[in-house]
Amino acid sequence: MPTTKNFDPAELAKFSDLAHRWWDKKSEFRPLHEINPLRLDWITSFASLKGLHVLDVGCGGGILADSMAREGATVLGIDLASKALKVAQLHALEAQTQGVEYREISAEALAAEQPCTFDMVTCMEMLEHVPDPAAVVKACATLVKPGGYVFFSTINRNAKAFLFAIVGAEYVLNMLPRGTHQYAKLIKPSEIARYCRATGLDFVQTKGLEYNPLTRHYWLSANTSVNYFVATQKTERVSNHAEDKLTAT
Repeated sequence: MPTTKNFDPAELAKFSDLAHRWWDKKSEFRPLHEINPLRLDWITSFASLKGLHVLDVGCGGGILADSMAREGATVLGIDLASKALKVAQLHALEAQTQGVEYREISAEALAAEQPCTFDMVTCMEMLEHVPDPAAVVKACATLVKPGGYVFFSTINRNAKAFLFAIVGAEYVLNMLPRGTHQYAKLIKPSEIARYCRATGLDFVQTKGLEYNPLTRHYWLSANTSVNYFVATQKTERVSNHAEDKLTAT
């Protein structure tokens, strides 16, 4: 597996400039704080985190990694944004979070170093920020143990997603800094399905993440037209209706 760093320098710089605001729940990262309980509940609906060795790829300031450690997992968060990792480490010390560590390394390099090491891998809100998302999916599949779950979340690429996730969230509602997402880097569910098929990950479930700007309420649904979650498992290939449905999207 290639160990070259799969990143966009402009993307790293963008998140590094905001690193000090990761744990400010009224900052640009407010949406991540608001959806984190939904992410955590969805992940734990598949398996209890207690006692698991979990990897969080693209952990940023550690919002999800920290919460998984508090559920009893031993968590390694990895990222290539050194400033964000320092913020994550500082927060873990201040909050006295046990069982979480952070490391500056790419998923591909870690996969070459520690294949089949983790009981569970999460890669949330990250794939749409790298030049080669397929390589990250492959690395996640390599890192997880057979039978382990790998969770992804990203944004669909279509007119509705452009309107809601970019124009609406970044330019109208100002929920995110302008330029956070680039339309060309958004990923269709059918593309995720293809990446996973190539790496031996079986689809288990997909969920859409929806938002009401009037009530500021997030919820999970069957609608994957904008933001969506994908649960996969490293098992032998089986027929799966969820994958068939995604492939047709």
